[in-house]
Amino acid sequence: MDLQLNGKTALVTGASRGIGLAVVRALAAEGVRVVAAARNPTPEPAAAGVKAVAVDLSEPASAERLVTEALAELGGGLDILVNNVGGGDGGLDGEFLDVTDAQWAQVLDLNFLATVRVTRAALPALTTARGSVVNVSSMGARVPHGGPVPYTTAKAALTALGKALAEEFGPQGVRVNTVSPGPVRTDMWESPTGYGAGLAAAMGVPHADLLAGLPQATGMLIDRLVEPDEVAALVAYLASPRAAATTGTDHLVDGGAVKTA
Repeated sequence: MDLQLNGKTALVTGASRGIGLAVVRALAAEGVRVVAAARNPTPEPAAAGVKAVAVDLSEPASAERLVTEALAELGGGLDILVNNVGGGDGGLDGEFLDVTDAQWAQVLDLNFLATVRVTRAALPALTTARGSVVNVSSMGARVPHGGPVPYTTAKAALTALGKALAEEFGPQGVRVNTVSPGPVRTDMWESPTGYGAGLAAAMGVPHADLLAGLPQATGMLIDRLVEPDEVAALVAYLASPRAAATTGTDHLVDGGAVKTA
């Protein structure tokens, strides 16, 4: 299917690896001119012909700088914003009472407020273009007991933000949608220093065994983790003119893990 994205412009945050990198590749393959933002850019976006920008979005002033640089790179216009920045769940495999104020602030800032700031900075250009925002949340927003409480709480706020922005900016032609993946085959689960490894250690099981049992343990109806490309395909569709009547929605890509409507 031609997504009618050729010649459009996009800014993708959290774009160096995993879901973000898959989104960058999916959009670039459709002919979108993309700026890929990440704290530590990797060579892969440049290999796809994409401009990579180093930025730490946990710093409040960085959002304005990023959007200014992206607009300059893209010729002043912006059709698509994909807010994928997030994480910070490493070291949060303890119970609620173990989490400090500093950890709460760090996780909320990266997983929620960074998106608030980037979106706020980008909305004037998106309004002019009658563009589209896609936020990458998590199925944890719907099952908050299924992950670190600060992380799932921040993702729940992110999902709510998408619906609120769709309502406010819909009359100005801006669509806002959310994609909520389940366990995805990314460093969050697979890295020996990531959340999955920490969780396995806390449970006293080998990391490989935790990953092998994760689909069943989370209630997935498929026997594997979700692939980043599968999430990226939905993000690209929602960002495209093919989804012109879709806004204010939250789409699960979780292999059937969440059972409620």
